[in-house]
This record gives sequence, structure tokens and C-alpha cells, in this order.
Amino acid sequence: MPIQRFFAFAFLTIATLGLGSIAAPSPTQAQVAARDGIAFDAYMELLKARARAEGVSEATIQRMTVGLTPNARVIRLDQGQPGTPTRRGYPALAPYIATHVNSARIAGGRSVFRAHSGQLRAIEREYGVPGEIVVAIFGHETSYGRIRGNFDLSRSLATLAWEGRRRDLFAGEWVALMKVADRGFTRGELVGSYAGAFGNPQFLPSVYLRLAVDGDGDGRANIFSNRADTFASIANYFKDAGWRSGQPWGVRAAVPSGFDVDAYKTELVAPVCPRVHERHSQWKTVAEWRALGVQPQRPLPDDTLTSLFQPDGPGTRAWLLTGNYRVILEYNCSNYYAMSVGLLADEIVN
Repeated sequence: MPIQRFFAFAFLTIATLGLGSIAAPSPTQAQVAARDGIAFDAYMELLKARARAEGVSEATIQRMTVGLTPNARVIRLDQGQPGTPTRRGYPALAPYIATHVNSARIAGGRSVFRAHSGQLRAIEREYGVPGEIVVAIFGHETSYGRIRGNFDLSRSLATLAWEGRRRDLFAGEWVALMKVADRGFTRGELVGSYAGAFGNPQFLPSVYLRLAVDGDGDGRANIFSNRADTFASIANYFKDAGWRSGQPWGVRAAVPSGFDVDAYKTELVAPVCPRVHERHSQWKTVAEWRALGVQPQRPLPDDTLTSLFQPDGPGTRAWLLTGNYRVILEYNCSNYYAMSVGLLADEIVN
């Protein structure tokens, strides 16, 4: 999960999508407590004051907070997130790809790509991001808009801010959500994952405010039901993260028998997601990899800088990854996620 963006999808899982609601408090509500002992109602007054100071209208604050109570289930889900493992070793990539780049997801992506080919071509011309990458993100995040979550975002974000484990982060996102609501979105529309991600691209409120785009010129960036806005917003996110037009995310590579990938491990320690980046090799040009016997299986200019990635060990599939792969990691800092997005995008246009 990159610190500089805290991506909308970092907490989103199929297991938790669609199970929250704006329903009444659960019976375990009384067991919920903030880490510093502050009462929920008192803390909400502080959040409301901050929202007012940042220009949110009183009407919006009132409609987004009426009847608001902490959600015990949101706290349980947040506390159940896995921490950074200390052991070496990683689950195999191949089984993950088999379940996340399956026939249903590929067929769904191809259908969306065909149905919106004109929009996607226009978006690629404007933002430089291939339509198949945009559709692959759409597919991975919400199953092409079918599963977006239904947690009351105001309640969820207020709960997480009040509980206090990551108060600064979630307090900022709650205020950002109020600014989104101030643009005319209802509380009923502003639902999503338990940690605040919403819409087809699963943006956090702060990401929406910064990068959501009105893709069809109707004056509103509607990432809930408008495909043009959804696609343009995802593309804008990738452009902002540094996507290089005309360059693939990566290509399959043939590695000679007995080749020691570990001999070329990176010596750099990434400031964010270090366990993700430590699995990649040093950066070398395609020409340098060729000289070592590593052959890209699709054309890449000899001067393209790439990183060798053989996630499941010697004798298994390998890839040469470009800088655009790192852009996918900006969306969700996981090799499993980024590889499945790239491979799904390839299947969509095959």
C-alpha cells in the first residue's frame, strides 16, 4: 500500500464486499472503544468542525452524520488485516493467476472492451493509457461494476478515525468524503468498502477529489454508474502515476537453464512495500539481458530498462517488467495484483 496515495483498493476484498450496510448498530456495539477513550459523539464534533473549517456546507454535514454510530464490524475487519510477514518465502503466483485471470473474468473484460471500444480508444489518445489496462483494473476492482460494496462510507470512515489506529489517515478521508458529498452525491450513493473505497475504480475520497474525471462532459465525475467517467478516471490515475505511453507493462521472458536469477537481485530497499520490490531484479536494458541469455518473447527496444521477475522459482515462468509495471503497483502494491492486472489486460486484447 503506497504511502503517497494510500490506494482505494488496498483494503477491498471479495470476502467483505457487499456485506456492510447503513443498518442499525450491531449488538456488540457497546464493546467498541476508541484507543484514547474519547466518546464517539464528542469526536464527531471535532470532525464536523474540521469539515466546516475546510469549506463543507452545514447541510451536507448534517445529512451525512444524522444518526451516525460507530460500526463494530468495520473495526473488526480493519484489525483483521494481515500485517507484514517476517518470514521469507511467498505463496506461489500461478494458483493466484489461475483464479484471478480465469475464463469468466477474461470473457467479461473482452465484452466490456468491445462494447466501449470507441470511448477507450479516445481515452488512450488523451491519457496514453491502453484501454485494456483500464478495463483490467475495472474488472479486478469491482467485477466490471457488479461488486462495489455497500458500507455507509460516512459511518465507516468516522468509525476508523474515532477508533484511532490510523486516525490521521481516516479523519482526512472522512473530511474528503464530506467534500465529495458537497458536490451533490447522496449518503445513499456514497457506499463502498469498509475502509472507504467506492465506485467502479474503488477510489478513496481523497483520490476522487484529486483524480476523478468527467469523461463525457456532463459536468459530473460519476464513477458509480457512468462508464466514461470510470474509464477516464482510472486512466487519469495511471497517467498521474507516470504511465509511459507505448510501453507494455512487461513481457514473457525465456531464461536459460540453470540461470541464477538471485545473482541479479536488487540491492535497493524500497521506501514503501519493500517485500514487494525486493522480489525484482536489478534494472538492466533489454540488450543487457539478452547478453546474459534472457530473451524477451515479444519485441522490446534494446534500450528499454526492465527488471527480471521469476516469482515461482527456477524453471517456471519469467517476465521482464518495465516501469509501467511499477505504475500498476501504485494502484495496489502487490505483485499478485499487478501481475494479474497485466496478464488480464493481455488476454482482453488477444
